[in-house]
Amino acid sequence: MKNKALTILLILLTLTGCNAFTRNTPQALPTIVLGETSPTNQAPLPGAGGGATASGIVVPAQEAQLVFTLSGKVNRVEVAVGDQVKAGQVLVQLEGQENLEAAVSATQYELEQAQQALEALDKDLDVQQAQALKAIADYQDAVRDAERVIANLNSAAQQVDLEAAYANMLLAKDRLERARDDYQPYENKPEDNLQRAALLSKLAQVQKNYDATVRTYNNLLGKANPIDLNQAEANLALAQAQLAKAQRDSEILKSGPDQDKVRLAEARLANAQTQLAASQAALDHLTLTAPFAGTIAEVKVSSGEWLIAGQPVLLLADLDNLRVETTDLSERDVPKVEVGQAVTVSIKALGQDALGRVRDISPLANTLGGDVVYKTTIELDTLPPGLRAGMSVEVQFGTSP
Repeated sequence: MKNKALTILLILLTLTGCNAFTRNTPQALPTIVLGETSPTNQAPLPGAGGGATASGIVVPAQEAQLVFTLSGKVNRVEVAVGDQVKAGQVLVQLEGQENLEAAVSATQYELEQAQQALEALDKDLDVQQAQALKAIADYQDAVRDAERVIANLNSAAQQVDLEAAYANMLLAKDRLERARDDYQPYENKPEDNLQRAALLSKLAQVQKNYDATVRTYNNLLGKANPIDLNQAEANLALAQAQLAKAQRDSEILKSGPDQDKVRLAEARLANAQTQLAASQAALDHLTLTAPFAGTIAEVKVSSGEWLIAGQPVLLLADLDNLRVETTDLSERDVPKVEVGQAVTVSIKALGQDALGRVRDISPLANTLGGDVVYKTTIELDTLPPGLRAGMSVEVQFGTSP
């Protein structure tokens, strides 16, 4: 037992001698106080969000790389870098606008004509129905007249009718003789003589009238002439057929306009509408307008340059409304973050902090150096003076409100 104690004493003396030789200051051992919480087990400070932090960058609320959907030559560039523009403002135009404007005007005129043609079918219906009713009345009169002629041809004449027909025949004969006397001095004149032509025409008409009166008188004297009877019966058949057609047409018009004509008019109207839409779309594609209000950040074309469809033309950004997007919020920390949660944003370039809230959390992850990260967008309560897009920040997530 004494030997063991002696050995320990020699070791302690040796160690003491070594420290003196090297002149090292003895290091105090850490003091452990029972009942206190170690730093690693301390509760998070209020608003620290369980220690969730992330790097981020200041970005515009909206940003768009603008392109044309067709190829063409640049006619005019209406803006420059730094210009403030309104939504719908014209930024760049391609050549060919005059031709397409003419095409739009032509198709608009055709559309108006097609629309009027379709509307006219309804407007003309009343007129067509009235005309059909008048045609029915006219053909009814024609049937009645034809039937009267046939009845007269097949019935015996009364004495008064015979006397009237005879008197008409004598008067017609007298007019015929006087017409012959008037024509005789000019009979041998050249055929292009106007007086001769007029008198000959009059003589022919008078002769025709006289022949009609003779025929009427002869019909009244005896049986009907077969030729006249056949003619009268043919006239009756024609009048009856025309009356039947007019009645059918009237019935059809009661149901509305002719459906074949309506279909043709509707097809013409639809084609005009399609052509107008195509022409207007082609015209619109020649003009690049601002989809939202913002600042022109880049201009990548100039007048006279040929563009290919899809080639970047302008970069438009809403620099009046800036946000923060995180770049490295890990999958371990994202469960601690909620929409609406308060955050503190440290802006390195300005050396100051700004308050904000979580606007949204991306539902899809990205990878950064092999780590899984989620982009989180933060809406700042106020924009510090001098804040610019592209500045780097540190985001400290606080507790949800």
